[in-house]
Amino acid sequence: MPHGKRYRQAYEQIDRTRQYPPPEAVHLLKQGATAKFDETVELHVRLGVNVRHAEEQLRGTLALPHGLGKDVTIAVFAKGQKARDAEAAGADFVGDDDLAKRVEEGWTDFDVAIATPDMMSVVGKLGRILGPQGKMPNPKVGTVTDDLEKAVGESKAGKVEYRTDRQAIVHLTIGKASFDERQLLENYAAVIDEIVRAKPAAAKGRYILSSTLTTTMGPGIRVDTGKTGERDIVAGAAATPGDGQNGGDQEPAADQSVDAEEQSADEEQAGDIEEPAEASPAA
Repeated sequence: MPHGKRYRQAYEQIDRTRQYPPPEAVHLLKQGATAKFDETVELHVRLGVNVRHAEEQLRGTLALPHGLGKDVTIAVFAKGQKARDAEAAGADFVGDDDLAKRVEEGWTDFDVAIATPDMMSVVGKLGRILGPQGKMPNPKVGTVTDDLEKAVGESKAGKVEYRTDRQAIVHLTIGKASFDERQLLENYAAVIDEIVRAKPAAAKGRYILSSTLTTTMGPGIRVDTGKTGERDIVAGAAATPGDGQNGGDQEPAADQSVDAEEQSADEEQAGDIEEPAEASPAA
C-alpha cells in the first residue's frame, strides 16, 4: 500500500545509510510527527542473541523516567480483601471468575493484567488469549503478586515490560511525540541501559545490532548503537538542529557503514513501521 504525503515528506528527511546520534534522531522524529493526533514513539532494538536458547532470551520490566504519556488501564484478577485492595490502589477492572470469563469471551480492553497467586489456576487458562498480546501475568515481571498496591502503582507510573520476540527484537513504547526531546532521550537511555544490564551471559559477539526509533505514522530512524550510556545519549540534546544553537553541524557517527544484509533485515523488521508494535506492552 502506498504511503501518504506526510510519511513521504518525513522519509525524505532521513538518510537511510546513516546511524544518527540520539539527540539528532529524536529531533528528526519530532519533526516528522505531523499527524493530527499525538503519535506514540516506539523503539525497536535488534539484539545479537539466539532466542532459540532460553538462556539468551530477555524478559523483564523497567520504569521509564517520564512514563508513557498515557493512562494505563489495569485489570486485576483477585478476590475478597485483595480485590478491595486493588480497587483502592486504582485498578480499572477487578474481578475473579467473572473477569476471567469476560477475557475468555474475547474482551481484552486493558493494557496490563495483574493477578494474585491464588488466581493463577483460573488465569492460566487465558494464556492463549493474553499470551500473544503480552498481557499474561508473570511472577518474573511482578504481575503475579499479593502486593497489589505496589504492582498497580508501578504500572500506573509507567513501568513497562520488555522481551525479545522471535527475531530477537525488543519492541517498546517510550512516550509520545508531544514529549520534549530531553524526556524522550531520557526514556530512550533508560531502555538502552536496562537492555545492556540484562545482557545474557551466553550472548557472544556484537550485542546491540541496531536501534530504530519511529512514531505511529512515521518512518524508522536508525540510531547510533555506540551510544549506550545516559550521558552519551543525552549529551547535545540542547544543541540539536532547530533549537537555536549550532547543532545542525554535528559530525556523523564514526561507524556509519552498515552491512548491507543486516540493514535490509533491519529495515524489513523495524525500519518502516507505521503502527505501534503489538509486542510492546501498552503500559
